[in-house]
Amino acid sequence: MLTKFNAFIEKWMALVTPCCLLVGVLFPEITGRGVPLVPVMFGIMTFIGALKSRFVDVAGVFKRPGPLLLCLLALHVIMPAAASLLGHLLFSDNPQLITGMILEFVVPAAVVGLMWVGIYNGSSPLSLSLVIVDTLFAPFVIPLSLKLLVGSAVSLDVAGMMTELIFMIALPAVAAMAINQISGGKTMERWPKKLAPFSKLCLIFVVSCNASKVAPFIREMNLQRLEVALCILVLAAAGYLLGWLMARLTRQDDAVTVSVIYGSGMRNISAGAVIAAAYFPGEVMFPVMIGTLFQQILAAVFGSLFRIVKEKRDTKKAAD
Repeated sequence: MLTKFNAFIEKWMALVTPCCLLVGVLFPEITGRGVPLVPVMFGIMTFIGALKSRFVDVAGVFKRPGPLLLCLLALHVIMPAAASLLGHLLFSDNPQLITGMILEFVVPAAVVGLMWVGIYNGSSPLSLSLVIVDTLFAPFVIPLSLKLLVGSAVSLDVAGMMTELIFMIALPAVAAMAINQISGGKTMERWPKKLAPFSKLCLIFVVSCNASKVAPFIREMNLQRLEVALCILVLAAAGYLLGWLMARLTRQDDAVTVSVIYGSGMRNISAGAVIAAAYFPGEVMFPVMIGTLFQQILAAVFGSLFRIVKEKRDTKKAAD
């Protein structure tokens, strides 16, 4: 039954995620109660995603760091610069909105990307390495990026972010890889498939709960905010496309291409929301949180597109 459920969710993920968002926006008083459990869900998704990796696999990523560097280039150079350019071009009279747009695209890679990479058979070691490295350097990269692009001096809670890293990413990842090491790799063959449905359930929970934070902004939507939302949608989609293009230009295989697509496109929006709430005026929060409405839908759409392109290419090769 769990296997059938997992297959159903994977097939209809492009519809499941919008439904979760809709539930979160329509019933924020209910779904918002689950927000304190979101870090736990992230930890579970990290553990399940890391079950496809071994210590030697992660070490291999750093021996051939090209794909990892591509993701970091997209995440922290190209997309933040594009967000800054578009923000200043369209909203030069509202520096708070510009700051929010830039903040949306300087936060680190998303933990939930591990689940999407698993669905579309990407390189789990590459995605896991990206999440760990990017989150590790986030307390230093985010203030520097904001200083360069906005001129805002932000002093982040490094200890707090490190604690989040340890419990949401490091410990679950190390535990999963240690289990693989002890079992001689047997758990890599059995556990990921058995636990995959629970990873999907965690995603449904996370998307629904995080969507509750967007509800107040949706209720107070105006023309300018609608324009900002459209810009965030375009930029977010561009991140996925950029990753896909860079992977193809550098002739990466399918597994690495999937990881670069999601590594370049998915962000830890929750981290951005926390920073916006702690250090900036309220309007900065809108561009950051509105990304929640698009990220999972775009992940499903680009995963489906990649699968279609791959199937057509494989069919053509078989015919030749």
